[in-house]
Amino acid sequence: MREINKYFDNGATSFPKPPEVAEEIAGYLNEIGGTYGRSYHSKAIQVSKIVEETRNMFAKMINAHNSSNIVFTHNATHGINTVLKGLNLKNCEVAVSVLEHNAVMRPLTAIAEQNSIKIRFIPSFSDGLIDVSKVSEVITEKTALVVVNHMSNVNGVIQPVEEIKEIIGDKPILVDAAQSGGHIKIDVLKGLDFVAFTGHKGLLGPTGTGILYIRNPEMLDSFIEGGTGSRSESVEMPQFMPDKFEAGTPNIAGIFGLRAALMNRPVPAHSFKELAQLIENIEEIDGFNVVRANDINNQGALFSILSSVMDPSVLGMKLFEKYSIETRIGLHCAPLAHKHLGTFPQGTVRISFSPYHTNEDIEYLINSLREISKL
Repeated sequence: MREINKYFDNGATSFPKPPEVAEEIAGYLNEIGGTYGRSYHSKAIQVSKIVEETRNMFAKMINAHNSSNIVFTHNATHGINTVLKGLNLKNCEVAVSVLEHNAVMRPLTAIAEQNSIKIRFIPSFSDGLIDVSKVSEVITEKTALVVVNHMSNVNGVIQPVEEIKEIIGDKPILVDAAQSGGHIKIDVLKGLDFVAFTGHKGLLGPTGTGILYIRNPEMLDSFIEGGTGSRSESVEMPQFMPDKFEAGTPNIAGIFGLRAALMNRPVPAHSFKELAQLIENIEEIDGFNVVRANDINNQGALFSILSSVMDPSVLGMKLFEKYSIETRIGLHCAPLAHKHLGTFPQGTVRISFSPYHTNEDIEYLINSLREISKL
């Protein structure tokens, strides 16, 4: 009999991974070795080929016609910082959603304090969904950038980024796809300027991997300089892609693992209908509230729950100690979102899914919550 999958913390990092991920990482470390783009011998050539295959594979996945516009990063935070610091923002305005993660708000706040930048929040509904009819109210001549968290890491709200881009026109948009990557199809040809992904969540790859899509590289300066294996005769950073933003030896083992994840994505074992039914079932339990999208059609692969009789930390502890259910407790590095949703400062218990969860796993979760409600 299959063991119940009790890991519901995929919004932090996904587990399990496709078995090929570990196999490819081990294969690189134990059998191949070699560096990327810096030598001319069989190992280096093989590694460089795999890295570029991964770049091309991801470009195809997001419909990017030029794979050179795909940059490998350590994670989505690295990619976001590359954009925010590379734009050299000064004496301008930046419009952001109310559900932004600290990966955006911390660097943006630091830059704003130093460079006279006004942060303007885009009007949103109670669940944080952007009110597209009011987006134009915060866009002015001074707007230098719009930042949108594609899928909230607190309540799973999915933002209409393509519609927002149509409204803002030639104003650049930065999309934080840390949670949506791997769950929601993203087409960068819909006018998206910058999209930051992390490899270890919905993409099912290893930690320490990420991808940044840059539509117009000329818009950004590099904020990390170093060796690239190209133009080694110069002490100046190459300005061609992707070398401009890939200083230093990349996480080659991680990229091997990411490639394996992209090549071996599992068929989802549960449907959106089953996820929606789970939310409805939890809402029917006395004393429980679900923090989610107001419209279930805007719901992503995670949501949060609250108990009217116990703190989130206590609820999370009971789920783990009695039922071995692993969740995320607290503010999820997104205090701005929690303040908008009315769950600050206590936070929530977050439930986040992977393609591996079955209806049987979902039933185990709901039955556990029902038992806790009776304690």
